[in-house]
Amino acid sequence: MAGLQPGTPTPTALTVHTQSRVLEIAFSDGAEFKIPFELMRVYSPSAEVQGHGPGQEVLQTGKREVNVVELEPIGNYAVKPVFSDGHESGIFSWDYLYFLGAEQPRLWAEYLQRLEAAGMLRDAPMVAAAGHACSSH
Repeated sequence: MAGLQPGTPTPTALTVHTQSRVLEIAFSDGAEFKIPFELMRVYSPSAEVQGHGPGQEVLQTGKREVNVVELEPIGNYAVKPVFSDGHESGIFSWDYLYFLGAEQPRLWAEYLQRLEAAGMLRDAPMVAAAGHACSSH
């Protein structure tokens, strides 16, 4: 997702609310969303979360209290949040943020279903992975 799809609405306002832990974003088509940092973190577009293909997603837990400590602009098409848990490899394009905002109820439901299917609790600490296919030595 390295850019904008044709016709993608662009942000007209973007505010990080650290106390309530939401990203408030308004778009050029009039849509406005308040996206919880937890939702952004568990659906980060990074390979660390999404894996390198279907079925390789890493279920995220313990992210309810995560905060955004920095929000770095990436060109004119995205932002890169730095989360309080150290995660900083996700680049959130405007179309991906729009998707997260517009699909929030469905995404929350899917996340809770995935947790239940895995027998995990939302606030359980993350289990360290045994290996990491993305690292270089």
